[in-house]
Amino acid sequence: MADARESFIVECLEDAFSDLMQADPDAFRTKFRKMAAEPFAFYRGSACVFYADVADREDRWADERTGRVWIQGDLHAENFGTYMDGSGMLIFDVNDFDEAFVGHFTWDLQRFAASVALMCWQKALSDSVIRDLIAAFTRSYLDQVAWFRQTEDDSTFSLNLDTARGAVLAALQDARLSTRYELLHRTTHVDGADRRFREFSGVRRLDEAEYDKVNAAFAAYQETIPKSKKFREIAYDVKDIVGRTGFGIGSAGLPSYNVLIEGFNQALDNDIVLSMKQANVAAPSRVVDDEAVHKYFKHHGHRTAVSQRALQAHADPLLGYTEVDGIGYVVAELSPYESDLDWSELTEPDELTEVIEQLGRAVAKVHCVGDADSDQELVGFQTEDAIAELIGDRADEFVDDIVEFGLDYAKTVREDHRHFVEAFREGRIRGVTSA
Repeated sequence: MADARESFIVECLEDAFSDLMQADPDAFRTKFRKMAAEPFAFYRGSACVFYADVADREDRWADERTGRVWIQGDLHAENFGTYMDGSGMLIFDVNDFDEAFVGHFTWDLQRFAASVALMCWQKALSDSVIRDLIAAFTRSYLDQVAWFRQTEDDSTFSLNLDTARGAVLAALQDARLSTRYELLHRTTHVDGADRRFREFSGVRRLDEAEYDKVNAAFAAYQETIPKSKKFREIAYDVKDIVGRTGFGIGSAGLPSYNVLIEGFNQALDNDIVLSMKQANVAAPSRVVDDEAVHKYFKHHGHRTAVSQRALQAHADPLLGYTEVDGIGYVVAELSPYESDLDWSELTEPDELTEVIEQLGRAVAKVHCVGDADSDQELVGFQTEDAIAELIGDRADEFVDDIVEFGLDYAKTVREDHRHFVEAFREGRIRGVTSA
């Protein structure tokens, strides 16, 4: 049985990443070493295994509507953070949409619940405490869904400097201290009378042919920005383009470029850095067999941008998509206002409860609120109504189901981590070796 589970894990990873592993085995060697460090790191990098598992489970909370809503797709404790939204407000929220797709709303809650159980197990908290934390998250989520049913303007809710508490508020206050100048100084320098990218580890200069190709892709990207979000034309003047390598666990092997553009005027202190990154295949898409959903997207860059607009109240005005060599890329600003929670400093149940209750509300927000400029047509109903009507007076049952899933699946992941480490170190994952 143990060998069968190892084979299942290896097959999932090879099926999900074989093309990228072949293109950049060194990046995946680094990715897999990071995943080998601890069960939570393995969980972060193995969403494909999670979806292969949940696709085989009966989900009594998914019907023709709740099984077909916009989801973040890789919801774990470290995929939350701060950003400046399109209205100019600092927000704490879900901040990664690389795996976003249309699927069961429960998949987001289950994936987050298991991540809480894994993280808290590593903090040596008891199962009783973990149960209470997952229950607090789920009840907070349901309370916020109910709130959205009662208000006409969904966008009035967010975790911001006025509404956040504890460690979430501290993250927002930390982000507020950041400046665009600091980001520009770290990544660029003034060369003569204009600004260019610095050359350091992970940055590569492009030859003329590649530069022209990426520049053309950037021009095409500008046509994907909603008209209401467009800046004046001067803002999109390209100053420099470089290739980038060295992303984290989730983006290993994905080609990427940074594009330096003029900004809001010709002053050097408000130039903008954009990321143009090859979009990955969303993990939920591997188990969703709805042909209408798959056909809706031109490519995964389009899917990422459309999904983010569908999941955020005020999406990045620079968010868009393009193609390079016929492959989809997503384009977004590298924001100077990003700050993550420091989970290592959260050790006591009351501290964790305060944070996790707020995250439950943030997840309800991404499920129930979309950008006014979202051009999606896949979900034509109010998600909050669909969820509330299905659950009805069975909230306690629903909470119990999410709690049990989180605890049970965390145990599975801890065993899966051991299988993965043995398979990797013994060279049983084709396409990448541990040496």
